[in-house]
Amino acid sequence: MADESKNPDSASQPKASGEMKTSWSFPLSMMALILLPVVAATLLYQLDSLDPAPLPPDLLTRHVVAVPASNNRMLRGSEPVGVRDLLGPEDVAYDPGSGVIYTGCADGWISRVTVNDSTVQKWINTGGRPLGIAVVRDDEVVVADPEKGLLKVKAADGTVELLTDEAEGQKFGTTDAVDVADNGMVYFTDASYKYRLHEFIWDILEGKPHGRLLSYDPATKRTKVLVRNLYFANGVAVSPDQNYVIFCETLARRCRKYHIQGKEKGKVSEFIDHLPGMPDNIRYDGEGHYWIALATGPTLSWHLAYRYPFVRKCIAMMEKYIGRPNMEKNGGALAVDLEGKPTAHYYDPGLSMVSSAIKIGHHLYCGSLVAPNIIRLNLRQHPAR
Repeated sequence: MADESKNPDSASQPKASGEMKTSWSFPLSMMALILLPVVAATLLYQLDSLDPAPLPPDLLTRHVVAVPASNNRMLRGSEPVGVRDLLGPEDVAYDPGSGVIYTGCADGWISRVTVNDSTVQKWINTGGRPLGIAVVRDDEVVVADPEKGLLKVKAADGTVELLTDEAEGQKFGTTDAVDVADNGMVYFTDASYKYRLHEFIWDILEGKPHGRLLSYDPATKRTKVLVRNLYFANGVAVSPDQNYVIFCETLARRCRKYHIQGKEKGKVSEFIDHLPGMPDNIRYDGEGHYWIALATGPTLSWHLAYRYPFVRKCIAMMEKYIGRPNMEKNGGALAVDLEGKPTAHYYDPGLSMVSSAIKIGHHLYCGSLVAPNIIRLNLRQHPAR
């Protein structure tokens, strides 16, 4: 028989029908492997109920306010406080009279930390998840608990009293931050009336203003909505002159003022905009500065998510089915003066989910929603430059 490899016409001879099927099976299987995940992802995208909204144009800018001094490696000089005793110490409220920090933890405990020796005492358990804390007196605090509502906690008899959990017929979804004015009026935020604390990422990704700033009058027991339609309403601080309340909006990267007396009473005005990250709590240190905790600094991932609703929906689907990628870094704290002008920025690439910050003496104390301790930084040894 002739050698077909030497026959120039053999390459052009048609293959048998069985061989043709074999040659097509590989490309078709590859096509199926490519198309099936695409089709499945498209169906999931179409069927998912989250409907992200376009954000207002003023929230889409990548502009960040200039800060004259910074420490961008604050973890290098920081030290942990309360390791293994503080699980998710979200807020840090200082009582200068007793030298004690109050903080609410993920296990329901309000703990007290003695500043001079860092001793941790589990104080009272709310039965929920305490977040914001305002010290009324040595044995009494007001607590924003997203699972319970606005609470008053007394050490004398160990009672946890519910003050309020709704306004205008709308239950609180995530009671978040709180402060108390000199006249006893309580100011607090409901970060989202739609979502609970464990669902907070859905509120951020949906991009709709479900937050509220509220007040509670202990004399009349009346709860009042002061400002509506806030983009994840967060930290609250009454000004030292008692003229206004500062409140933070996490998604909007800003803090604004609600005037509680004077000729501008009832009006909202700007305090600081274009923050270098997403703000959480804000605290006054008694020395002329507010400290704004920043959960994360600006990142490309979050910039794209802000600008494009479909990116937020894709992130939400990843969160739901496979886990969201790490999008947070450079968390920390920003110090601003009484006029809202930045003076110092402390942050670190390894920090995220920083939820509170306060300067006590020469140290900066930072709480976290998820960390197992408070971190402390000596500002004299590790200043912003």
